[in-house]
Amino acid sequence: MAHTLVGRDPKPRHAGLVRFREASGATIDEGLLLYFPAPGSFTGEDVIELQGHGGPVVLRMLLARCVELGARLAEPGEFSRRAFLNGRLDLAQAEGIADLIDASTAAAVRSATRSLSGAFSAEVGRLRDALIDLRMLVEATLDFPDEEVDFLEAARAMPRLAALRGALLSLLDRARQGSLLRSGLHVVLVGQPNVGKSSLLNRLAGEERAIVTEVAGTTRDVLRETIQIEGIPLHITDTAGLRETSDLVERLGIERTWQEIARADVVVRLVDCRVGLTAADQAIDDRLPAGAERLTIFNKIDIAGEAPRRDDLGGGVAIYLSARSGEGVELLGQELLRIAGWHAHGEDVFLARERHLTALKAALVHLEAAAAQAQALELMAEELRLAQDRVSEITGEFTADDLLGVIFSRFCIGK
Repeated sequence: MAHTLVGRDPKPRHAGLVRFREASGATIDEGLLLYFPAPGSFTGEDVIELQGHGGPVVLRMLLARCVELGARLAEPGEFSRRAFLNGRLDLAQAEGIADLIDASTAAAVRSATRSLSGAFSAEVGRLRDALIDLRMLVEATLDFPDEEVDFLEAARAMPRLAALRGALLSLLDRARQGSLLRSGLHVVLVGQPNVGKSSLLNRLAGEERAIVTEVAGTTRDVLRETIQIEGIPLHITDTAGLRETSDLVERLGIERTWQEIARADVVVRLVDCRVGLTAADQAIDDRLPAGAERLTIFNKIDIAGEAPRRDDLGGGVAIYLSARSGEGVELLGQELLRIAGWHAHGEDVFLARERHLTALKAALVHLEAAAAQAQALELMAEELRLAQDRVSEITGEFTADDLLGVIFSRFCIGK
Protein backbone atom coordinates (compact mmCIF):
# COMPACT_ATOMS: atom_id res chain seq x y z
CA MET A 1 0.00 0.00 0.00
CA ALA A 2 2.78 2.45 0.90
CA HIS A 3 4.49 1.93 -2.46
CA THR A 4 1.28 2.67 -4.36
CA LEU A 5 0.45 5.68 -2.19
CA VAL A 6 3.84 7.43 -2.43
CA GLY A 7 5.54 5.73 -5.40
CA ARG A 8 8.41 4.06 -3.53
CA ASP A 9 9.17 1.64 -0.71
CA PRO A 10 9.79 3.31 2.66
CA LYS A 11 13.01 2.81 4.60
CA PRO A 12 12.57 1.35 8.11
CA ARG A 13 12.70 3.99 10.84
CA HIS A 14 13.35 6.90 8.49
CA ALA A 15 11.12 9.94 8.13
CA GLY A 16 10.84 10.48 4.40
CA LEU A 17 9.33 13.53 2.70
CA VAL A 18 6.82 12.17 0.18
CA ARG A 19 3.82 13.09 -1.93
CA PHE A 20 0.58 11.24 -1.13
CA ARG A 21 -1.09 10.53 -4.47
CA GLU A 22 -4.58 9.77 -5.69
CA ALA A 23 -5.27 6.87 -8.08
CA SER A 24 -4.92 9.31 -10.98
CA GLY A 25 -1.46 10.33 -9.81
CA ALA A 26 -2.56 13.75 -8.61
CA THR A 27 -1.05 14.92 -5.32
CA ILE A 28 -3.31 14.87 -2.28
CA ASP A 29 -0.74 16.32 0.10
CA GLU A 30 2.96 16.44 0.84
CA GLY A 31 4.10 15.08 4.18
CA LEU A 32 6.13 12.51 6.09
CA LEU A 33 5.96 8.72 5.95
CA LEU A 34 7.51 6.58 8.69
CA TYR A 35 7.74 2.77 8.60
CA PHE A 36 8.14 0.78 11.85
CA PRO A 37 8.74 -2.91 11.10
CA ALA A 38 7.66 -5.56 13.61
CA PRO A 39 8.35 -6.08 16.44
CA GLY A 40 9.74 -2.61 17.05
CA SER A 41 6.46 -0.70 16.90
CA PHE A 42 3.78 0.36 19.36
CA THR A 43 1.62 -2.66 18.49
CA GLY A 44 4.47 -5.09 17.82
CA GLU A 45 3.32 -5.35 14.19
CA ASP A 46 4.35 -3.62 10.95
CA VAL A 47 3.12 -0.04 11.23
CA ILE A 48 3.15 2.84 8.73
CA GLU A 49 2.57 6.37 10.01
CA LEU A 50 1.51 9.20 7.71
CA GLN A 51 1.91 12.83 8.74
CA GLY A 52 0.11 15.41 6.62
CA HIS A 53 -0.66 19.08 7.03
CA GLY A 54 -3.69 18.44 9.21
CA GLY A 55 -6.49 20.15 7.31
CA PRO A 56 -9.76 18.22 7.77
CA VAL A 57 -10.52 18.04 4.02
CA VAL A 58 -6.98 16.94 3.15
CA LEU A 59 -7.00 14.30 5.87
CA ARG A 60 -10.37 12.96 4.73
CA MET A 61 -9.03 12.64 1.18
CA LEU A 62 -5.89 10.86 2.42
CA LEU A 63 -7.94 8.53 4.62
CA ALA A 64 -10.27 7.73 1.72
CA ARG A 65 -7.26 6.88 -0.47
CA CYS A 66 -5.84 4.53 2.21
CA VAL A 67 -9.21 2.76 2.49
CA GLU A 68 -9.32 2.52 -1.30
CA LEU A 69 -5.94 0.72 -1.17
CA GLY A 70 -7.20 -1.87 1.33
CA ALA A 71 -6.95 -0.25 4.76
CA ARG A 72 -9.92 0.00 7.12
CA LEU A 73 -10.88 2.28 9.97
CA ALA A 74 -9.58 1.14 13.34
CA GLU A 75 -12.05 0.05 15.98
CA PRO A 76 -12.14 1.91 19.34
CA GLY A 77 -8.99 1.06 21.26
CA GLU A 78 -7.72 -1.29 18.54
CA PHE A 79 -4.09 -0.13 18.54
CA SER A 80 -3.84 -0.42 22.32
CA ARG A 81 -5.61 -3.79 22.21
CA ARG A 82 -3.14 -5.09 19.62
CA ALA A 83 -0.25 -3.82 21.75
CA PHE A 84 -1.69 -5.68 24.75
CA LEU A 85 -2.32 -8.92 22.84
CA ASN A 86 1.19 -8.80 21.37
CA GLY A 87 2.79 -8.31 24.79
CA ARG A 88 3.90 -4.72 24.25
CA LEU A 89 1.71 -3.43 27.10
CA ASP A 90 -0.10 -5.01 30.01
CA LEU A 91 -3.73 -4.13 30.63
CA ALA A 92 -3.05 -1.47 33.26
CA GLN A 93 -0.60 0.28 30.91
CA ALA A 94 -3.09 0.16 28.05
CA GLU A 95 -5.73 1.78 30.26
CA GLY A 96 -3.13 4.40 31.16
CA ILE A 97 -3.24 5.59 27.53
CA ALA A 98 -6.95 6.33 27.72
CA ASP A 99 -6.49 7.96 31.14
CA LEU A 100 -3.70 10.16 29.77
CA ILE A 101 -5.96 11.33 26.93
CA ASP A 102 -8.85 12.06 29.33
CA ALA A 103 -6.79 13.61 32.15
CA SER A 104 -8.29 16.93 33.26
CA THR A 105 -5.51 18.14 35.59
CA ALA A 106 -1.71 18.22 35.58
CA ALA A 107 -1.62 15.81 38.55
CA ALA A 108 -3.84 13.37 36.64
CA VAL A 109 -1.50 13.58 33.64
CA ARG A 110 1.49 12.71 35.82
CA SER A 111 -0.32 9.78 37.43
CA ALA A 112 -1.51 8.46 34.05
CA THR A 113 2.04 8.72 32.72
CA ARG A 114 3.29 6.64 35.65
CA SER A 115 0.70 3.96 34.89
CA LEU A 116 1.63 4.01 31.20
CA SER A 117 5.32 3.67 32.05
CA GLY A 118 4.56 0.53 34.07
CA ALA A 119 5.02 1.88 37.61
CA PHE A 120 1.55 0.72 38.73
CA SER A 121 2.03 -2.66 37.04
CA ALA A 122 5.39 -3.07 38.79
CA GLU A 123 3.76 -2.49 42.19
CA VAL A 124 1.03 -4.99 41.34
CA GLY A 125 3.67 -7.44 40.11
CA ARG A 126 5.64 -7.25 43.36
CA LEU A 127 2.47 -7.90 45.31
CA ARG A 128 1.56 -10.84 43.07
CA ASP A 129 5.07 -12.35 43.38
CA ALA A 130 4.95 -12.09 47.18
CA LEU A 131 1.56 -13.81 47.15
CA ILE A 132 2.93 -16.59 44.95
CA ASP A 133 5.92 -17.12 47.27
CA LEU A 134 3.73 -17.36 50.37
CA ARG A 135 1.20 -19.55 48.61
CA MET A 136 3.89 -21.98 47.44
CA LEU A 137 5.33 -22.09 50.96
CA VAL A 138 1.93 -22.97 52.45
CA GLU A 139 1.22 -25.58 49.78
CA ALA A 140 4.64 -27.15 50.32
CA THR A 141 3.88 -27.71 54.01
CA LEU A 142 0.88 -29.85 52.99
CA ASP A 143 3.37 -32.56 52.06
CA PHE A 144 4.66 -32.60 55.64
CA PRO A 145 1.52 -32.69 57.81
CA ASP A 146 3.40 -33.69 60.99
CA GLU A 147 5.70 -30.69 60.81
CA GLU A 148 3.52 -28.05 59.24
CA VAL A 149 3.20 -25.77 62.29
CA ASP A 150 6.94 -25.71 63.01
CA PHE A 151 7.66 -25.27 59.31
CA LEU A 152 5.35 -22.27 58.99
CA GLU A 153 6.75 -20.70 62.15
CA ALA A 154 10.32 -21.16 60.96
CA ALA A 155 9.42 -19.56 57.63
CA ARG A 156 7.65 -16.67 59.41
CA ALA A 157 4.54 -17.28 57.32
CA MET A 158 2.17 -15.23 59.46
CA PRO A 159 4.44 -12.14 59.66
CA ARG A 160 4.85 -12.38 55.89
CA LEU A 161 1.09 -12.53 55.51
CA ALA A 162 0.74 -9.45 57.72
CA ALA A 163 3.36 -7.62 55.64
CA LEU A 164 1.46 -8.57 52.48
CA ARG A 165 -1.73 -7.17 53.94
CA GLY A 166 0.07 -3.90 54.79
CA ALA A 167 1.47 -3.62 51.27
CA LEU A 168 -1.97 -4.26 49.78
CA LEU A 169 -3.58 -1.63 52.03
CA SER A 170 -0.93 0.90 50.99
CA LEU A 171 -1.46 0.17 47.30
CA LEU A 172 -5.23 0.36 47.71
CA ASP A 173 -4.98 3.73 49.46
CA ARG A 174 -2.78 5.17 46.70
CA ALA A 175 -5.11 3.73 44.07
CA ARG A 176 -8.11 5.37 45.78
CA GLN A 177 -6.30 8.71 45.69
CA GLY A 178 -5.55 8.19 42.01
CA SER A 179 -9.19 7.38 41.38
CA LEU A 180 -10.04 10.82 42.78
CA LEU A 181 -7.55 12.40 40.36
CA ARG A 182 -9.24 10.55 37.53
CA SER A 183 -12.93 11.14 38.23
CA GLY A 184 -12.91 14.05 40.69
CA LEU A 185 -15.79 15.11 42.90
CA HIS A 186 -19.22 16.30 41.72
CA VAL A 187 -20.32 19.26 43.85
CA VAL A 188 -23.76 20.87 43.54
CA LEU A 189 -24.50 24.33 45.00
CA VAL A 190 -28.07 24.62 46.30
CA GLY A 191 -30.08 27.06 48.36
CA GLN A 192 -32.74 29.73 48.24
CA PRO A 193 -32.50 32.57 45.71
CA ASN A 194 -29.92 35.31 46.35
CA VAL A 195 -27.82 33.41 48.90
CA GLY A 196 -24.71 33.68 46.68
CA LYS A 197 -24.52 30.42 44.74
CA SER A 198 -23.52 32.09 41.47
CA SER A 199 -21.07 34.39 43.27
CA LEU A 200 -19.41 31.35 44.83
CA LEU A 201 -19.19 29.62 41.45
CA ASN A 202 -17.53 32.72 40.00
CA ARG A 203 -15.13 32.92 42.94
CA LEU A 204 -14.13 29.27 42.60
CA ALA A 205 -13.80 29.50 38.81
CA GLY A 206 -11.76 32.71 39.02
CA GLU A 207 -13.93 34.42 36.39
CA GLU A 208 -17.47 35.70 35.81
CA ARG A 209 -19.08 32.45 34.66
CA ALA A 210 -22.53 33.13 36.12
CA ILE A 211 -24.68 36.26 36.04
CA VAL A 212 -25.05 37.79 39.49
CA THR A 213 -27.85 40.25 40.27
CA GLU A 214 -30.07 41.17 43.20
CA VAL A 215 -33.09 39.84 41.30
CA ALA A 216 -34.33 36.56 42.75
CA GLY A 217 -34.45 33.77 40.20
CA THR A 218 -31.66 35.12 37.95
CA THR A 219 -30.13 31.65 37.59
CA ARG A 220 -32.69 29.53 35.75
CA ASP A 221 -30.56 26.74 34.33
CA VAL A 222 -27.70 24.57 35.45
CA LEU A 223 -24.18 26.04 35.07
CA ARG A 224 -21.13 23.80 35.32
CA GLU A 225 -17.48 24.58 35.91
CA THR A 226 -14.52 22.32 36.62
CA ILE A 227 -11.80 23.62 38.92
CA GLN A 228 -8.94 21.85 40.64
CA ILE A 229 -7.68 21.91 44.21
CA GLU A 230 -4.36 20.15 44.84
CA GLY A 231 -4.81 18.44 41.48
CA ILE A 232 -8.27 17.04 42.31
CA PRO A 233 -10.89 18.01 39.70
CA LEU A 234 -13.99 19.46 41.32
CA HIS A 235 -16.99 19.58 39.00
CA ILE A 236 -19.01 22.49 40.43
CA THR A 237 -22.67 22.87 39.42
CA ASP A 238 -24.58 26.09 40.09
CA THR A 239 -28.34 25.64 40.18
CA ALA A 240 -31.53 27.65 40.25
CA GLY A 241 -32.62 28.96 43.65
CA LEU A 242 -35.06 26.60 45.35
CA ARG A 243 -38.41 28.22 46.11
CA GLU A 244 -42.09 28.06 45.23
CA THR A 245 -42.70 29.94 41.99
CA SER A 246 -45.36 30.35 39.30
CA ASP A 247 -42.78 31.20 36.64
CA LEU A 248 -42.71 28.27 34.20
CA VAL A 249 -39.08 28.74 33.13
CA GLU A 250 -37.84 29.11 36.70
CA ARG A 251 -39.88 26.06 37.72
CA LEU A 252 -38.18 23.98 35.01
CA GLY A 253 -34.81 25.20 36.30
CA ILE A 254 -35.74 24.08 39.82
CA GLU A 255 -36.67 20.63 38.50
CA ARG A 256 -33.23 20.40 36.91
CA THR A 257 -31.71 21.42 40.23
CA TRP A 258 -33.23 18.39 41.96
CA GLN A 259 -32.00 16.15 39.14
CA GLU A 260 -28.45 17.45 39.68
CA ILE A 261 -28.75 16.98 43.44
CA ALA A 262 -29.65 13.32 42.93
CA ARG A 263 -26.33 12.78 41.08
CA ALA A 264 -24.11 14.79 43.43
CA ASP A 265 -21.21 13.48 45.50
CA VAL A 266 -21.42 16.55 47.74
CA VAL A 267 -24.36 18.93 48.19
CA VAL A 268 -23.21 22.39 49.29
CA ARG A 269 -26.18 24.27 50.79
CA LEU A 270 -25.72 28.04 50.91
CA VAL A 271 -27.37 30.22 53.54
CA ASP A 272 -27.27 33.98 54.08
CA CYS A 273 -25.45 34.25 57.43
CA ARG A 274 -27.40 37.45 58.25
CA VAL A 275 -30.62 35.43 58.26
CA GLY A 276 -29.39 32.02 59.37
CA LEU A 277 -31.17 28.75 58.82
CA THR A 278 -34.86 29.15 58.12
CA ALA A 279 -37.82 26.82 57.72
CA ALA A 280 -37.29 27.00 53.95
CA ASP A 281 -33.68 25.83 54.40
CA GLN A 282 -34.88 22.99 56.59
CA ALA A 283 -37.39 22.01 53.88
CA ILE A 284 -34.53 21.86 51.37
CA ASP A 285 -32.44 19.79 53.78
CA ASP A 286 -35.30 17.35 54.33
CA ARG A 287 -35.51 16.64 50.59
CA LEU A 288 -31.78 16.06 50.06
CA PRO A 289 -30.84 12.43 49.24
CA ALA A 290 -29.60 10.46 52.21
CA GLY A 291 -26.48 9.14 50.46
CA ALA A 292 -24.91 12.47 49.48
CA GLU A 293 -22.44 14.30 51.68
CA ARG A 294 -23.78 17.63 52.91
CA LEU A 295 -21.96 20.86 53.65
CA THR A 296 -23.54 24.12 54.83
CA ILE A 297 -22.07 27.45 53.77
CA PHE A 298 -22.95 30.60 55.70
CA ASN A 299 -22.22 33.23 53.05
CA LYS A 300 -21.88 37.06 53.14
CA ILE A 301 -19.75 37.25 56.28
CA ASP A 302 -18.21 40.46 54.90
CA ILE A 303 -21.59 42.17 55.22
CA ALA A 304 -22.48 40.57 58.56
CA GLY A 305 -19.10 41.32 60.13
CA GLU A 306 -18.41 37.63 60.87
CA ALA A 307 -15.00 35.96 60.76
CA PRO A 308 -14.25 33.06 58.39
CA ARG A 309 -14.31 29.75 60.24
CA ARG A 310 -15.29 26.09 60.25
CA ASP A 311 -17.89 24.93 62.79
CA ASP A 312 -19.68 21.71 63.59
CA LEU A 313 -23.38 21.89 62.79
CA GLY A 314 -25.70 19.17 64.10
CA GLY A 315 -23.47 16.30 63.06
CA GLY A 316 -22.42 18.12 59.87
CA VAL A 317 -19.98 20.89 59.02
CA ALA A 318 -20.57 24.60 58.46
CA ILE A 319 -18.17 26.99 56.72
CA TYR A 320 -18.45 30.74 57.19
CA LEU A 321 -17.15 32.64 54.16
CA SER A 322 -17.70 35.48 51.72
CA ALA A 323 -18.07 34.53 48.08
CA ARG A 324 -17.75 38.21 47.14
CA SER A 325 -14.49 38.98 48.96
CA GLY A 326 -13.02 35.46 48.98
CA GLU A 327 -12.62 35.32 52.77
CA GLY A 328 -12.89 31.72 54.00
CA VAL A 329 -13.11 30.17 50.53
CA GLU A 330 -9.92 28.21 51.19
CA LEU A 331 -11.73 26.56 54.13
CA LEU A 332 -14.34 25.29 51.67
CA GLY A 333 -11.62 23.80 49.47
CA GLN A 334 -10.00 22.05 52.42
CA GLU A 335 -13.35 20.65 53.55
CA LEU A 336 -14.17 19.32 50.08
CA LEU A 337 -10.80 17.54 49.97
CA ARG A 338 -11.48 16.06 53.40
CA ILE A 339 -14.89 14.80 52.30
CA ALA A 340 -13.30 13.27 49.21
CA GLY A 341 -10.79 11.45 51.40
CA TRP A 342 -7.80 13.11 49.77
CA HIS A 343 -4.45 13.25 51.52
CA ALA A 344 -1.20 14.24 49.88
CA HIS A 345 0.85 11.32 48.57
CA GLY A 346 3.42 13.26 46.60
CA GLU A 347 4.07 11.70 43.21
CA ASP A 348 3.31 8.04 44.00
CA VAL A 349 -0.43 7.78 43.38
CA PHE A 350 -1.78 5.79 40.45
CA LEU A 351 -4.71 6.79 38.24
CA ALA A 352 -6.75 3.74 39.21
CA ARG A 353 -10.07 2.66 37.73
CA GLU A 354 -13.04 1.17 39.53
CA ARG A 355 -12.11 -2.35 38.40
CA HIS A 356 -8.63 -1.90 39.94
CA LEU A 357 -10.14 -0.86 43.26
CA THR A 358 -12.61 -3.76 43.14
CA ALA A 359 -9.81 -6.26 42.50
CA LEU A 360 -7.63 -4.88 45.31
CA LYS A 361 -10.52 -4.86 47.79
CA ALA A 362 -11.40 -8.45 46.90
CA ALA A 363 -7.77 -9.50 47.29
CA LEU A 364 -7.72 -7.90 50.75
CA VAL A 365 -10.82 -9.92 51.77
CA HIS A 366 -9.09 -13.13 50.67
CA LEU A 367 -5.91 -12.22 52.57
CA GLU A 368 -7.89 -11.65 55.76
CA ALA A 369 -9.66 -14.98 55.21
CA ALA A 370 -6.27 -16.66 54.74
CA ALA A 371 -5.06 -15.28 58.08
CA ALA A 372 -8.17 -16.70 59.74
CA GLN A 373 -7.44 -20.17 58.29
CA ALA A 374 -3.92 -20.57 59.69
CA GLN A 375 -4.87 -23.91 61.26
CA ALA A 376 -6.43 -25.27 58.04
CA LEU A 377 -3.67 -24.98 55.47
CA GLU A 378 -5.69 -26.26 52.51
CA LEU A 379 -8.17 -23.42 53.02
CA MET A 380 -5.38 -20.91 53.64
CA ALA A 381 -3.67 -21.90 50.39
CA GLU A 382 -6.94 -21.56 48.49
CA GLU A 383 -7.56 -18.06 49.85
CA LEU A 384 -4.03 -17.05 48.83
CA ARG A 385 -4.67 -18.41 45.33
CA LEU A 386 -7.88 -16.39 45.07
CA ALA A 387 -6.06 -13.26 46.25
CA GLN A 388 -3.36 -13.86 43.64
CA ASP A 389 -5.98 -14.24 40.90
CA ARG A 390 -7.70 -10.98 41.83
CA VAL A 391 -4.44 -9.03 41.89
CA SER A 392 -3.42 -10.53 38.54
CA GLU A 393 -6.65 -9.32 36.93
CA ILE A 394 -5.33 -5.75 37.12
CA THR A 395 -2.54 -6.34 34.59
CA GLY A 396 -4.61 -8.73 32.50
CA GLU A 397 -3.03 -12.07 33.33
CA PHE A 398 -6.39 -13.57 34.22
CA THR A 399 -8.84 -11.55 32.12
CA ALA A 400 -11.74 -12.88 30.07
CA ASP A 401 -12.09 -11.80 26.43
CA ASP A 402 -15.45 -10.15 27.08
CA LEU A 403 -13.85 -7.93 29.75
CA LEU A 404 -11.20 -6.88 27.24
CA GLY A 405 -13.94 -5.88 24.83
CA VAL A 406 -15.58 -3.63 27.43
CA ILE A 407 -12.27 -2.01 28.42
CA PHE A 408 -10.97 -1.23 24.93
CA SER A 409 -14.36 -0.13 23.57
CA ARG A 410 -14.12 2.92 25.86
CA PHE A 411 -11.02 4.23 24.07
CA CYS A 412 -11.19 6.90 21.39
CA ILE A 413 -11.41 5.66 17.81
CA GLY A 414 -8.26 3.81 16.77
CA LYS A 415 -6.06 4.68 19.73
